[in-house]
Amino acid sequence: MHHLAGEYECKLDEKGRLKLPLQLVRQLSPKGAINFTINRGFEKCLTLYPDQVWEKVVLSFDKLIYFNQKERKFLRYFFGGATPVSTDSVDRVNLPKTLTEWAGIGREVVLVSMRDRVEIWSKDLYHKMREEEMSEDTASDLAEEVFARNINAEEESA
Repeated sequence: MHHLAGEYECKLDEKGRLKLPLQLVRQLSPKGAINFTINRGFEKCLTLYPDQVWEKVVLSFDKLIYFNQKERKFLRYFFGGATPVSTDSVDRVNLPKTLTEWAGIGREVVLVSMRDRVEIWSKDLYHKMREEEMSEDTASDLAEEVFARNINAEEESA
């Protein structure tokens, strides 16, 4: 899978279904239904993992130890909300009510491509977060810090 791109404003229908934008569907799968796992994100959003990404995420948790309290709490948090979902014939995904309530999602949402997964935000919460956390200056500072850290790590491993 190549890297996903884009930010999309969408609306849920009266049954809580999300119609995925055509541009995003084309990036995820050229044809047929798309299978995902949807879960709580690390901020007040939901994360939609395509199946092949979910499998890699799950494998990355194999080293966590159930008998360690912090690791067990994290596993419970992370896997407790995980729900398999699939697109229907018109590229809609049924969002679980418990997850939408947790994320404060109403009818209007913003989908944010995050490399290999998609975050689903309440439109209001997303715009508020962007205003508070991501001015042009803070985005520039954050990019400088993140990329400097990654470059330093690469230099150390060489």
